Amino acid sequence: MRELRWRPLMTFFLDITPPYNLGKTPTADRRIAALPGGYFEGERLRGTILPSGSDWQVVRSDGAWVIDVRTLLETDDGALIGMRYQGLRHGDPEVLAAIAGGAAVSPLAYYMRITTSFETASEKYGWLNRVIGVAHGHRLQNGAIYNVFEIA
Repeated sequence: MRELRWRPLMTFFLDITPPYNLGKTPTADRRIAALPGGYFEGERLRGTILPSGSDWQVVRSDGAWVIDVRTLLETDDGALIGMRYQGLRHGDPEVLAAIAGGAAVSPLAYYMRITTSFETASEKYGWLNRVIGVAHGHRLQNGAIYNVFEIA
């Protein structure tokens, strides 16, 4: 069996607004947060996260939050890249309540992981169409930051 290989892809910071609480629908306890923008940087790409995305969060019965985001990146040289990421955030109820209240909480105090995929028509960045990334992240008072690694 082949060993899993990875390399750093980028770090991105995302502004996050307070979520709209859609409530307990037949499908899930749903919250929707608009993503007004941010930035990303890595060895092979850097740029701005456009005000185009949203996070359709689910709060599960076990207290874990399912993250489900689609947003649009614009590289410094003008290429557009669609990014989708999904993942999970969980921890002790007190820690999650502190995060929800805007407190600064150590990223070691809870679990926040995502997988990423990309879509672009850019020839220069076309390699991203064939990349799956994994990331660890943490919440900040006004957003989130993720360190993304390309799985080779």
